[in-house]
Amino acid sequence: MECKMIITGEQQMTLVKKLAAESLGTFWLVLGGCGSAVLAAAFPDVGIGLLGVSFAFGLTVLTMAFAIGHISGCHLNPAVSLGLCIGGRFSVTELGPYVAAQVAGGIGGAAVLYVIASGQAGFDATAGGFAANGFGAHSPGGYSMVAALVTEIVMTFMFLMIILGATDKRAPQGFAPISIGLGLTLIHLISIPVTNTSVNPARSTAVAIFQGSWAVSQLWLFWLAPLVGALLAGIVYRWFEVE
Repeated sequence: MECKMIITGEQQMTLVKKLAAESLGTFWLVLGGCGSAVLAAAFPDVGIGLLGVSFAFGLTVLTMAFAIGHISGCHLNPAVSLGLCIGGRFSVTELGPYVAAQVAGGIGGAAVLYVIASGQAGFDATAGGFAANGFGAHSPGGYSMVAALVTEIVMTFMFLMIILGATDKRAPQGFAPISIGLGLTLIHLISIPVTNTSVNPARSTAVAIFQGSWAVSQLWLFWLAPLVGALLAGIVYRWFEVE
């Protein structure tokens, strides 16, 4: 007997709203997080530096978690969606659409950032890096490809463990956005010197497109490592959940 999945108009509209929320949230993450790095980090006399950029990324997730968490879950990140899927918290049928929406939203955020940054005389996204992620000669601290790979896997693993734990029904309720936002802040404090911190393929892809040079050729690592880290976290957390 042939089995067909029937999707009602209401279900389709619900998915459309979820995807719109994910796109908007990822737009804000890239504009807020990468924007702080491009526009404010090295500003003469009042530059916010590594600490400021780290908090900016954490704040984008924290604010969007309160704004759209009840609509889409506020993943904002293909690795998060994969980790939640492996962890049994998210439907595999929505994984592809969520990833597409996140990448699209991130590119939108990067496009707005590019327009703003271009308003300054002498701006050059290729030469300046445009907050792109990199390793080797393009690592802020000159770290190797292996160091970058390990960093991104471990940081994404820990990020997903924080997310899965904070959103567990057994965890204290109402505090998940705060712990997740602060978790991402800590991750940036650790790993900005190594890779400029990705843990998010959508964020990496968005700015790499506008950097347009080495960031595109190194983008593979910033898809592979976060997805591997998320996959491992989903498996490990499911083990913790087994009674």
